[in-house]
Amino acid sequence: MRDLLNAIALLLAIEGLLFAVFPDTMRILLARTALEPRELLRRVGLVSALVGVGLLWLVH
Repeated sequence: MRDLLNAIALLLAIEGLLFAVFPDTMRILLARTALEPRELLRRVGLVSALVGVGLLWLVH
């Protein structure tokens, strides 16, 4: 459980830093993402999740 909370905290810190340093770029990226087809977003999300799980498996 502690690892999960650490991962979420790191995610929030990185995301917050991106919005703080590049607010206009993040706004543009979010607007573009909203226009992408649902299936593409699902595929990207699935690939990201699999890569993340793979990295965790390699580290542990």
